Amino acid sequence: MADEANRAAFMEIQGRMIELTAKLKQVQNQMRNKEGEKKRAFLTLEEIRPLPDDANTYKSIGRTFVLEPKSVLVNEQEQKLKDSESAIASLQTSKEYIEKQIGEVESNLRELLNQDPSLARQIMSMTVM
Repeated sequence: MADEANRAAFMEIQGRMIELTAKLKQVQNQMRNKEGEKKRAFLTLEEIRPLPDDANTYKSIGRTFVLEPKSVLVNEQEQKLKDSESAIASLQTSKEYIEKQIGEVESNLRELLNQDPSLARQIMSMTVM
């Protein structure tokens, strides 16, 4: 009976670990995307700033280019840069929280396996297909 309880606890911990790992990968992908957006906005700003204020600048909207004043484009890129930085900071906080949860789940799993060595042997004897 205790064996079944330990097996159920192991399955629950395993499910939680899979869930947290998927969340961590998702957050890491979102961070990577935001880093790309940030870099693109920074590089665009670097190219726009040296232009004279009266230069014709165009904004891409889908497959169309629309004439926009330089100041509008600079403001938009600066806003994108700020938004990306704040999103990255928020995602970093989420990532740290998820990593902490993964650590807790790992310690719970270690504790469970130390309590029931027969369960650990059963898990080790299983083959991954």
